[in-house]
Order: sequence, then C-alpha cells, then structure tokens
Amino acid sequence: MTRRRTAILISGRGSNMEALIQAARDPSFPAEIALVLSNRPGAGGLDKASQAGVPTAVVDHRSHPDRDGFEAAMQAQLQAHGVEFVCLAGFMRILTAGFIARWEDRLINIHPSLLPAFRGLRTHERALAEGVRIHGCTVHYVVPELDAGPIIAQAAVPVLDDDTAETLGARVLQAEHALYPFGLSLAAGGRARREGQRVRVAGGKPQPALVSPLLD
Repeated sequence: MTRRRTAILISGRGSNMEALIQAARDPSFPAEIALVLSNRPGAGGLDKASQAGVPTAVVDHRSHPDRDGFEAAMQAQLQAHGVEFVCLAGFMRILTAGFIARWEDRLINIHPSLLPAFRGLRTHERALAEGVRIHGCTVHYVVPELDAGPIIAQAAVPVLDDDTAETLGARVLQAEHALYPFGLSLAAGGRARREGQRVRVAGGKPQPALVSPLLD
C-alpha cells in the first residue's frame, strides 16, 4: 500500500493534529504525516509535532505583503516535503481560490458543526441559541466558499439541557479527534469519491439513529 504524504496546517495548539499524527503511526493507515506547517511561529502544535518526530515549518503570513505571496511560500514548503494531501486543523487563514484549485480533492478540513448548519465561527454558542438537540462535527473537502465543501464524514453528539458553549465544545472536540483520522483515511485511502457536491463512500453502512434527549 502506498501511503499518501500528508501535511497538516495549523495555527494553534494542534489537538486535531495530534489525533492525526497518532492515527498515522499505524503502518496500515493510508496517509503518513510528512509535515506540520503553521502560519504562526508560536503555535503550540509545532512543539508537539517536533516531539512526535514530524518535520515542521513556519510560513508567517505577516511576513508577506499579500495572500498570493503567503500561499506561494506555503506551496514551496509543501513541494519541498513531497506533500500529496493537505489537512487543515485549526488553520485560521482564508485560502484563495487558486490555492484551493491547486489542491482540489486533496485538501480537507474539520468543522465543529453538522454542516451545512452553523458555518463560520462560534458554532457552539449558535447551536445553543437555536435550541438544537444534536450538534457535532464534519470532515469535508475544501472549496472556495467557506465551510461549503462536499461532506466526507460527520459525527453527532447530544446537546444537554445544562450545556454551556464550553461543555458542548469539549464534547464536540472529543468527537473531532475520532472523526478526523477516519475522514482522512477515507479520503487518502480512496474509499471516499467526490461526485459533484456529494461524496460516495465505498463500503458505507447505515448506523442507528442518535436520539436526544434519550428518555427512560
């Protein structure tokens, strides 16, 4: 099996990055983590990646006059490390359509909501404000429109009556740590096939419904 050389782009602590690195330790996982790249020199995830033996690089967006220059510098790093696939994991920069087109169907992201609900920021606060009973996270292909790419996989969690944005966010983050490696394995391993705005997954099976609240 050929493992796809994968870069993880981060801006902060890199908790989803850690989950991906851990999953890729298995030699049967279809992706190997070849690079962790951050746009912030002080990102906590850089030290964690180095401690895990993963090469790191910094391309500080503040050192470039425009987004094209910033992305050209990122692209140079990706090419230098032989990267074939890219995961965004808390990468807090909007990518241009040109960069996204260059990595079409090889660029994925995880978002803390059940898309298409709650695109953008403050997803947990908005979920509580809307009174939803089920919330979650989504792994999707990246397209120029924010949080609008074809969905690869989703995980749902219940919303409890006493939840705050912090407690709900912690429950979603735990689900993210399981879902993102699974989504990467589907995309990098060829089991996920994009067809327009939908993604077909080979061997997918129906799951029991999650009901919230669950009554005795």
